Amino acid sequence: TNIDGVDDDIEIGALMRMAPSQKHYKLHRFQHIYFVVLYMMMYIFWVFFSDYNKYFSQKIGDMPLKKMSTQDHLRFWVVKLWHAAVFVAIPIYVVGFLPWLIGFITLSLVGGFILSIVFQLAHTVEDAHFPMADVETQKMPDEFAAHQIKTTANFATKDKFINWFVGGLNFQIEHHLFPKISHIHYPAISQIVRKVCQEYQLQYIEYPTMGKAVAAHVNFLKDMGRG
Repeated sequence: TNIDGVDDDIEIGALMRMAPSQKHYKLHRFQHIYFVVLYMMMYIFWVFFSDYNKYFSQKIGDMPLKKMSTQDHLRFWVVKLWHAAVFVAIPIYVVGFLPWLIGFITLSLVGGFILSIVFQLAHTVEDAHFPMADVETQKMPDEFAAHQIKTTANFATKDKFINWFVGGLNFQIEHHLFPKISHIHYPAISQIVRKVCQEYQLQYIEYPTMGKAVAAHVNFLKDMGRG
């Protein structure tokens, strides 16, 4: 999480600077303004470019993927064909090309923005850390749990609608620490995690509202845009 060259969520290319270690360009001074447009396009980018780029390069950023089995290859292409059928071919056949195009673009832009903003609010905010491996040992400064806590933020955890709408992803710290536990248990687990963080003097990053989290993200983008 938040490791430049490894975490795909902060690899948006030259148009945005999402980590202190990434190269700065002049256009980044305005990224806190145009990020909305880019986030809306992320779903289309993920589905029609990023997935295939990872598959054929066998890398996520600079990190090589483990060798894919025959079953992995089959699963990838079955899912891609299923997506093309359900979201492209069948709708065009049923409603025609133009209605499909309008619907698909609307779905993609709205869905892309929601997905992007939810994940960015959890990681690219003012208080989040962006650790780097030691040059000589290539080891990270913290073990897994401490790393996840330092690089992740919760938001709007008291908001029942947000909690339902994003499926508990607003409890992103608990989601990273306990990914196999149902999100309905995150509110209770978060109280335990918070106490442990206090005991070990780790900052438990949480923004009380969605608005506060968005403001922290925009401020982060401004800071990254300054160089």
